[in-house]
Amino acid sequence: MTTARELSPADAPELTALYEDYEWWEDREVADVRSALAETEVAIGVEDDGDLVAAARVVTDYTYYTTVYDVIVAADRRGEGLGDVLMNAVVDHPDLQSVPRLTLFARSGLVPFYESVGFEVFDQTVDVPDVEGSTEELQWMVYPRDDS
Repeated sequence: MTTARELSPADAPELTALYEDYEWWEDREVADVRSALAETEVAIGVEDDGDLVAAARVVTDYTYYTTVYDVIVAADRRGEGLGDVLMNAVVDHPDLQSVPRLTLFARSGLVPFYESVGFEVFDQTVDVPDVEGSTEELQWMVYPRDDS
């Protein structure tokens, strides 16, 4: 059964293992991931039959700004709808309902996915340094609340 739940620092080993599927996160260490989870306002994981298969972290001030980071789906589970479950859990999280919009930076190939779960493209792109020292252009996206 697939369920979304809050992540805690105790989930760091399993989340670190998920990060290892992707080269841009493969150098993350369990202790650092544990620390990041401890300082993250909202962290959501998706489990399938007890295994962590997707996750996202959210940094927010609960008033003006909310940014979604580190959205990940297990490489061998992509295309199964787990990203939809994850992003719906993020958007619907009760602690984030008072914030007028959620934002994230998306790799160009993932823009259609984020649009499918309600995010919209902002006009600007941002160059972000990658692990090799070059830059990657990311699309700034926003999930506007109906009343914003």
